[in-house]
Amino acid sequence: MLNSDAMLRRLSALRGHIGFFCKDFATGETVAFHADEPVVAASVIKLCVMAEAFRQREAGLLDFAAKVTVRPEDKKPSCGALTYLHDDLTVTVRDLVVLMIILSDNTATNLLIDRLGTEAINAFMSELGLSERTKCRRKLFEPELSARGIRNHVTAADIGLLLEKLMRGEVVSPEASAEMLGILRNQRLNGKMPFLLAPRRIRCAHKTGEDYDDGITHDVGIIETERPRIFCFLAEGADVPEAERALQELALEAAEA
Repeated sequence: MLNSDAMLRRLSALRGHIGFFCKDFATGETVAFHADEPVVAASVIKLCVMAEAFRQREAGLLDFAAKVTVRPEDKKPSCGALTYLHDDLTVTVRDLVVLMIILSDNTATNLLIDRLGTEAINAFMSELGLSERTKCRRKLFEPELSARGIRNHVTAADIGLLLEKLMRGEVVSPEASAEMLGILRNQRLNGKMPFLLAPRRIRCAHKTGEDYDDGITHDVGIIETERPRIFCFLAEGADVPEAERALQELALEAAEA
């Protein structure tokens, strides 16, 4: 059983704006803390982009085998691999999806958003039952839009719902849901949720997000114990080391409950 009182006390003591959602998939028991309040999404929005890419593939609108040339002007800083490889590299749409998730590649993400469209991404999230508080408004690294307050947002409860639907095989199709979970299991950025789980051989399928300049650090996913837990921790304006330590310890507590 999840120790909701202890979890809520720990979350209440953290600095910044924290959104938290944890659910025992088998029993439905839930712990929520500001779970319906929007938080700047950072790279967690990439889950929504991935889901829409699979929807468009299923609808025959997007060919995962199609070739994409990565031009110098496409390259965005920081996370990922494509920015650091040679100009005019050719990859597939599927490569973009995988790199967007497992390496949080920002260049891959923007190339996908260009193809999918923010309106389509948001329409599919609405179709899945996510609230209007979760919204993809723009590509990544668009400072002029960010300065005007145009940013992507998510809530912990919405992302929890998306993950639950993936587990139930309800995002696009059972086969597509399983494929997306497989990509999430191959996550290479494992310093948050898996940090205390991996030494205990507890696996998780997850996606991180961060912007340390704004005190943003997120990790959302599924802790794959015998009784799986949906786990979403979002922090904005936080003390990042404090928040990440809490995230790690809460994930372990959820896994062992």
